[in-house]
Amino acid sequence: MNVLSVASEVYPLIKTGGLADVVGALPAALLPHGVKTRTLVPGYPAVLQKLKKKKKVGSFENLFGNPATVLAAEIDGLDLLVLDLPELYARDGGPYVDATGRDYVDNFRRFAALSLAAAEIAGGDVVSGWKPDIVHAHDWQTALTPVYMHFGPAAATPTVMTIHNIAFQGQFGALVFPELALPAEAFSMQFVEYYGDVGFLKGGLQTADAITTVSPSYAQEILTPEFGMGLEGLLKSRVADLSGIVNGIDADIWDPQTDPHIAQHFSATSLKQRAANRRALEERFGLEKGNGPIFCVVSRLTWQKGMDLVAEIADELVAMGGKLVVLGSGDAALEGALLAAASRHRGHIGMVTGYNEPLSHLMQAGSDAILIPSRFEPCGLTQLYGLRYGCVPVVARTGGLADTIIDANEAGLAAKVATGFQFTPVNADGLRLAIRRVLRAYSEPKVWSKIQTQGMKSDVSWATSAERYVSLYSGLLGKG
Repeated sequence: MNVLSVASEVYPLIKTGGLADVVGALPAALLPHGVKTRTLVPGYPAVLQKLKKKKKVGSFENLFGNPATVLAAEIDGLDLLVLDLPELYARDGGPYVDATGRDYVDNFRRFAALSLAAAEIAGGDVVSGWKPDIVHAHDWQTALTPVYMHFGPAAATPTVMTIHNIAFQGQFGALVFPELALPAEAFSMQFVEYYGDVGFLKGGLQTADAITTVSPSYAQEILTPEFGMGLEGLLKSRVADLSGIVNGIDADIWDPQTDPHIAQHFSATSLKQRAANRRALEERFGLEKGNGPIFCVVSRLTWQKGMDLVAEIADELVAMGGKLVVLGSGDAALEGALLAAASRHRGHIGMVTGYNEPLSHLMQAGSDAILIPSRFEPCGLTQLYGLRYGCVPVVARTGGLADTIIDANEAGLAAKVATGFQFTPVNADGLRLAIRRVLRAYSEPKVWSKIQTQGMKSDVSWATSAERYVSLYSGLLGKG
């Protein structure tokens, strides 16, 4: 079975969040099941620079007014197709925003081009000798792919649309529609028209054969007004085609027994060796040595992620005997609030702005607990990394966080299945109470180590989820 995966980012080439990790890890998990994946991504400078060997396998004379080339390459086991279109992708900023943090004004064109290229490749006339059996699009940036396919030669090829976060929908003014190379009938409720605008994700959800999201709980939550972000009605009409498949992680990249980014390797049977990573973390963030738990945050600093709650309780966390290390960037006010807390509590709170992949590994290996107070979370990956590294997750009871963490309540502890701490309501009081529960458990070393080792035994790989994707793909082909 040949699958064309279409995404705006893929690890290890370009990453702004968990989407890249998923797109990068899933192909390897599918391969043992006879599913071969080629991943189409834009030719950003960061992508092209990392391709040591590349081969031209296709081209477009006129893709939204510009010539484009399709390059084939392999890196870290990924079979890549790269859309080389400098006029749209050769930018100094990130994949979506310029150097000042503003969205590129032509993002609609940049990702419509990616989607149209995917649809043309799916038709079998671009990459000689290769045609996918399934096309799998990820998030709004590629959501026009099934729309273009509906109106093109690949209309019979089954499509899957995965929602990684429904809050990001790719909504643009109606004035962009004439530039999208779609027939006039596509600007209707059955396709991309969305409250008078053009909705990229809306169009993908209307036209894809199957819709998935990244956890079973989130698949249920997005059917409600609270979490559906205006698309709950459409999703309810397609509920028979909607499923939630929880994400996994690349267990080779995230392995505390082999990780090159940490100070000392360890396993569930050698937790004492985590101490060397704690010392390295204290040194990296300028923390005073002490016996209290170190909490970490590795996150975008946004309201959705509940980072305002972390800023609000930071002083109390220190007063209760904890320490805090933060890695992330995002909302300027939240960055400022957390930096101010770090300034007030030198030696007890440390912060690094931006994103640093090696440092994120050390934080998981050296911290005692990771705070994930998201107001909504489709799946989340940092809690899975935490489980793998004995860094106990403290999570809001929502979406994939609720699906992947077993709460250390009395029943969970008695049954010896607890892997972390859930809390609700998702507000400052809820987080305060959770931290108090963590401190109580941490004060009992046998209880704490049991939670750690139970988490490290959790299967957070792609094995089970890959089987579900294979079943989904096979069902679509059977329907065809």
